[in-house]
Amino acid sequence: MSKRLFDLFFAIFGLIVTLPIIVLLYSIATIDTKQNGIFSQTRIGQFGLPFTIYKIRTFGFSNENPISKVGAFLRNSKLDELPQLWNIFIGNMSFVGPRPDIAGYYDKLEGESRKILQLKPGLTSLASIKYAKEESLLEKQDDALFYNDTIIFPDKVKMNLDYFYNNSILGDLKIICRTIFYNK
Repeated sequence: MSKRLFDLFFAIFGLIVTLPIIVLLYSIATIDTKQNGIFSQTRIGQFGLPFTIYKIRTFGFSNENPISKVGAFLRNSKLDELPQLWNIFIGNMSFVGPRPDIAGYYDKLEGESRKILQLKPGLTSLASIKYAKEESLLEKQDDALFYNDTIIFPDKVKMNLDYFYNNSILGDLKIICRTIFYNK
């Protein structure tokens, strides 16, 4: 089975099973944030091309605490990521691959590291498992942007380049299982 067929089959199955949950979370997020419950943002995808990613909105208008209490739960549980099943269905994401980032990171890679851009971005990866608590890790840093740019992002690039050279359907299944059973 090809990776695309795997992604398509499980995205359709996932959308059918989770659609009521997505609609419920959309409604709750709309009420909670007083905005459209779906958040969309441009991210860098395969071959460095931009695409629109979809998530359940987790933040409102407050500058003091931009992430709502409901939003914090959605982020911690990763339920805010469910709309990305649509991204997988339409083919601009995969279940496993480098997490899509905003412009200025993956699109700026050079040399061998650019091979990562041949991969579709994924819903999960070994790097996203390792850095599942990235926000809290960055909060502890004096200069979060510097720490991300010099420590976290280069490590993600290394891990994603290793995935580029060693990916397989069996490997993807192992990563999906590690994601599902990851101890938060």
